[in-house]
Amino acid sequence: MSAIWPLFDLRVRTPRLSLAYVTDDLGFRLAELASRGIHDPHTMPFSEPWTDAPTNLLQRNAMQYYWRCRANTCADNWDMVLAASDPEGQLVGMCSLSATRFPTLRTAATGSWLGAEFQGRGLGLEMRHAALHLLFAGLGGERATTRAWHDNRASLGVTRSLPYTYTGAELALRRDKPDTMLSFSMDRGQWTAQRHDDIELVGIPAVRAQLGL
Repeated sequence: MSAIWPLFDLRVRTPRLSLAYVTDDLGFRLAELASRGIHDPHTMPFSEPWTDAPTNLLQRNAMQYYWRCRANTCADNWDMVLAASDPEGQLVGMCSLSATRFPTLRTAATGSWLGAEFQGRGLGLEMRHAALHLLFAGLGGERATTRAWHDNRASLGVTRSLPYTYTGAELALRRDKPDTMLSFSMDRGQWTAQRHDDIELVGIPAVRAQLGL
């Protein structure tokens, strides 16, 4: 299938993680992982409260999201969803790159989550390094953006450990109530100053062609 859809062959490998474009099988496994828990139910780390759904609906919604992202992929608009696995092949979470008019703007937003049992091990930072390497080294990006709620300590900890620039706060709905969302950006120069040279990219030329680069 990769001859038609080169993204299926995409891999990003670090010493601790491997990212792979989400297939149906990986999507099913991610849906199961998410249903086992991602966060304390008393809080909501996501801008869209998708984890509030009952288990069966959460899994079904997750699969629909992966399919929708795949179906809507084109040069001017894409959400690249990547499953993260440890060196033993155990699925630990997912991250994403999302962009609009990327061939012109060269900007993408990152997002991610880890299964509850894999948190607190530094994998969130490793996953962010992998996503940024894909964006800048693989796809020729010029700017990365990210957002997090003001009290999302894990996400903000990863962001603040990297050379992002704080770009402001805004009110957004969080479980239908207004709350403060913080935004950050990183340009190519900032990324280059801390880039990791132990990250391997696989399948990039065909992916670049698919995305109109």
